[in-house]
Amino acid sequence: MKIILWGVLSVSLLLILVILFRRKIGFKWISSFGIHLVLAALGIYVVNYSGLIGEVSIPINPATIGTVTVLGLPGVALLYGLKISLF
Repeated sequence: MKIILWGVLSVSLLLILVILFRRKIGFKWISSFGIHLVLAALGIYVVNYSGLIGEVSIPINPATIGTVTVLGLPGVALLYGLKISLF
């Protein structure tokens, strides 16, 4: 069973690499995505420790960083609203 799973994983990884290089996307998107991740984590950190939102703290974890990466600064407001309404 493990051999089949590793085979499927290997084939799908190979097909993803073929698509990336055939369409000339390359690795530019990785650096752009990495920059967005760093900026999202930095934004959450600044909001948490600047005192802008009072005593509410937004945790820095993959889910919150991913939310801010996709939504931008409105994502921080969304997380703040969720934190207030759920806790």
